[in-house]
Amino acid sequence: MSLTLTRTMTISEALDSLLRDGLPVRFTAYDGSSAGPADAPFQLELRNERGLSYMMTAPGDLGLARAYVSGDLEMVGVPPGDPYALLSILQDHTRFRAPSPTELISLLRALGLSHLVPPPPPPQEHLPRWRRSIEGLRHSLSRDAAVIEHHYDVSNRFYEMVLGPSMAYTCAVYPSPQATLEEAQRAKFALVADKLGLAPGQRLLDVGCGWGGMVIHAAREHGVRGLGVTLSEAQAAWAQEEVVRAGVEDLVEIRHADYREVTESDFDAVSSIGLTEHIGVSHYPAYFEFLSSRLRPGGRLLNHSITRPHNRRVDTGAFIDRYVFPDGELTGSGRIITDAQDAGLEVVHSENLRPHYALTLRDWCANLQANWDACVAEVGEATARVWGLYMAGSRLAFERNNIQLHQVLALRTDASGSNGFGLQPHW
Repeated sequence: MSLTLTRTMTISEALDSLLRDGLPVRFTAYDGSSAGPADAPFQLELRNERGLSYMMTAPGDLGLARAYVSGDLEMVGVPPGDPYALLSILQDHTRFRAPSPTELISLLRALGLSHLVPPPPPPQEHLPRWRRSIEGLRHSLSRDAAVIEHHYDVSNRFYEMVLGPSMAYTCAVYPSPQATLEEAQRAKFALVADKLGLAPGQRLLDVGCGWGGMVIHAAREHGVRGLGVTLSEAQAAWAQEEVVRAGVEDLVEIRHADYREVTESDFDAVSSIGLTEHIGVSHYPAYFEFLSSRLRPGGRLLNHSITRPHNRRVDTGAFIDRYVFPDGELTGSGRIITDAQDAGLEVVHSENLRPHYALTLRDWCANLQANWDACVAEVGEATARVWGLYMAGSRLAFERNNIQLHQVLALRTDASGSNGFGLQPHW
């Protein structure tokens, strides 16, 4: 139903008028207005005009994120390290309607046309994709290095507090919902090792190795010689020290490099845990061809990556693209399997671990909140807010089946058709 909008309309009235079912939480604004249930357990508080300008000039998740990261919009009743409960309510009950042209003009006049001038975005925000062209072609070695640095070189100390002792920034595998994060990360590495059939004396290449968890596990638990490569200089430095602390320096090398720069071949196994999200869907054919070329005949590849529940092209949301994973791109497991097969690999197993990633994010948020003051001291409150928002929102996305996590196991079958896999999975 059309509403009559006047110049005296408050900010809260304007927002409430655009929601189909009304505000599900209490909303208050700097003009003294409020809307929504007075007894709501959670509240959104718009503190100043800059926050309103962010929301008006970038409607949707980007404008809200800008206002929240800048401290212009507050979430009251939830901890900043884990705003899951509030985000869940907003996702379930926030449906905007499109105002008529007359309503829109009146609304803009009521809120002030000056708010249509966008303020500078927070410094934590990356350039839009069209502006990143000056950094090089998308997924070129130079541009990939720049976006990896944006996300992974935040602070090793910050990651230690959020990820815990395992320093594994990928989906864990929970033996039970009550298992600890560390137990689940150990179970993840053990599952990958089982699928790859790791045995003493073998050689493992781990691309996008992060802080070295997989190659260290393979060396310590299976006597495997491992090479881990990462584009993040900070990750490489930490992982090299961890290799020494773990006492496996005679078996493990950590290299600061792009995976495409690996010249060695004849590996018994290749693990790719959380790299595919960064390489770009159009690069999948070259990616799988390259990894296949690193394997010996009969060698195994385990690809572990976030996926969509379908194989259609969908643009990454503005918040994730600007604040979390610049140039990140997802597709379904079907596309991954197709391109692996087209590269000559034999796909023998695929597994969806979607519920496990929701639990992983639950525990990362708990770590962030438990260490909130120290995390803020390390990286600043704005960056810490980005991480709480991103991880809680991602947890919701996994729970609602908006995104998934697939492990795909493929083999480089030899000329005789032998692959050494056996009749069925042994794990």
